[in-house]
Amino acid sequence: MPKRILQGLVVSDKNDKTIVVKVERRFAHPLLKKTVRRSKKYKAHDDTNSKGVGDMVSIQESRPISKQKHWIVIDT
Repeated sequence: MPKRILQGLVVSDKNDKTIVVKVERRFAHPLLKKTVRRSKKYKAHDDTNSKGVGDMVSIQESRPISKQKHWIVIDT
C-alpha cells in the first residue's frame, strides 16, 4: 500500500527534531453544499531541524518513531 503524503504549514518547531504541521482539508458539506474547512495537526520528524514556523512542508507516513510521531518531512 502506498504511503500517504500531506502538505501543511509548520505551526511549531520548539521540540528537537520534531515539527508540528497543520494540514487543512476542504470538502463540500453533504446537506448544505457549502465548502467547509477542517484542520488537523500532525507531529513530524525533521532530522536536520531545518524547517521553521511558517514554512510549507510535505510530510509522509512512516513507521512509528515515538508515541505520537508517525510522519517524516520529505525534502522537495
